[in-house]
Amino acid sequence: MKYCSLTSGSSGNSQFIASKEARILLDAGVTGKYIKEAMEAIGENPGNLDGILVTHEHSDHIKGVGVLMRRYDLPLYVHEDTWKGMKAQMGKINPEKVNFIDGDCAFEIKDISIQPFTVDHDAVHPLGFSFRNEGVSISVATDLGHMTEDILRAVENSDLLMLESNHDVEMLKVGRYPWFLKQRILGDSGHLSNESAGNALVKMFERGAPGCVLLGHLSHENNFPELALETVRGILEENGLRDGRDLDLDMTYRNRVGRLYNITK
Repeated sequence: MKYCSLTSGSSGNSQFIASKEARILLDAGVTGKYIKEAMEAIGENPGNLDGILVTHEHSDHIKGVGVLMRRYDLPLYVHEDTWKGMKAQMGKINPEKVNFIDGDCAFEIKDISIQPFTVDHDAVHPLGFSFRNEGVSISVATDLGHMTEDILRAVENSDLLMLESNHDVEMLKVGRYPWFLKQRILGDSGHLSNESAGNALVKMFERGAPGCVLLGHLSHENNFPELALETVRGILEENGLRDGRDLDLDMTYRNRVGRLYNITK
C-alpha cells in the first residue's frame, strides 16, 4: 500500500492512500488546486481517485471536497450525520455520488478494506479510519481530544499510523488564543497534545506496536515539528523505547507534501 500526507495541520488536512487497484483521498481540507498539484508531485492524478472519504465536517477537512467531486466526478464516502453538517458548504453536488457509511462497520473501496472507528472531537460524528490490503494496515487517528481503549484497539499493529500531535500544552496556555478556544483544544473533545501522543504510543506498545508513526495535525500557533518530534521521542525513551529501533518516527507537514511511503509485506 501507499500513503502520503498531502497536507496536515490546523489550516488543512488531506491524506492519500492507495493499493494496486484503489486510490483514496482521506479529507480535502485545502483547495482543489493545492490537492491537484500535491498529487501530481507524487505522480498521481486526482481524476483517478476512487473516492473521497471524510472524517468530520470541520472546514480544515472539507474545504476542497465539493470542487473535487464536481471537477473529477468523484464519489464521496461519509457518515450521514457528518454529511448533514457539511452539505450546505458543498455547493451543487450529485446526490448519487454521496455514499453513507456506518461508523462501526467495515466497508470496501475496490481492494481496500476500511474500518471506521469513533474518536472524541467536537463534531457531529467524527471518525478515524484503518485501511487494510494484502496484510498491510494503515491507520489515521487525528482530531481526538483524548485516547481511548477503543481507538488503541482499532489502530494496534498498524504498519503505519498517522497520529495527532497537535499542540504543546505550555505554548497553548501562554499563547494568544482566547480562553474559550484554549479550553476547547485542551478538553476531552479537543486535540491531542505532544505529551498525550507520546503517552498514547507507550500504551500502544503494550497492545501491538506500530511499525512507523507519523505525527500530524500540528497547530501553527502552538507547536512546531521539531518540538513535537523531540517531545514524543523523549517520552518513548523514558519508557525504554527507541526511535529507529522499536519504531520509526516521522512528521507530516502543514505547508508541504510529506514523504511517499510504499509498504509491503
